Amino acid sequence: MNARHGQAAGGSFFFTLNLNDPAATLLTEHIGLLRAALRQVKAQHPFDILAMVVLPDHLHALWRLPADDEDYGRRWDLIKVGFASRLPPLATVQLSRRLRRERGLWQRRYWTQRMKDEHDLQRHLDYIHRNPVQHGYARSPLDWPYSSIHRYVQAGVLPVDWTGQDTGDWAVGER
Repeated sequence: MNARHGQAAGGSFFFTLNLNDPAATLLTEHIGLLRAALRQVKAQHPFDILAMVVLPDHLHALWRLPADDEDYGRRWDLIKVGFASRLPPLATVQLSRRLRRERGLWQRRYWTQRMKDEHDLQRHLDYIHRNPVQHGYARSPLDWPYSSIHRYVQAGVLPVDWTGQDTGDWAVGER
């Protein structure tokens, strides 16, 4: 897999994307703008969101790409630009970034990992849903509103009292 360019046809992938400012809260403050950017890109370049959690300064997502498609990098670029362009003007953007028409909101690089098997996929699903608790934003995964866990509970895939504590490995994807 060429993670730099996002070239890997089909399959499921785990992602971590961070804002440049770890103290920023833009992702949750403007969750509607992020959702709009995601919807627009999904309409133009289809993919399935298997799981996702949005925290104030970063997000984790698990996607499945169509079998004949390999370009998750383009999708993320479009989502990042779409979100940033919908935000009100930010006060401080470095001159070098302005000259490249960047707002400096997102870190340029992001973490990507292709899922090896169903066990790997399940481990990453659990990690995503447990992440708000791990970072201290919620006491329970279901207490965090910006998580796909609600979809899993509503569909009956996870119980209402799911905590994810029995899966053990919470270091997935963190750097």
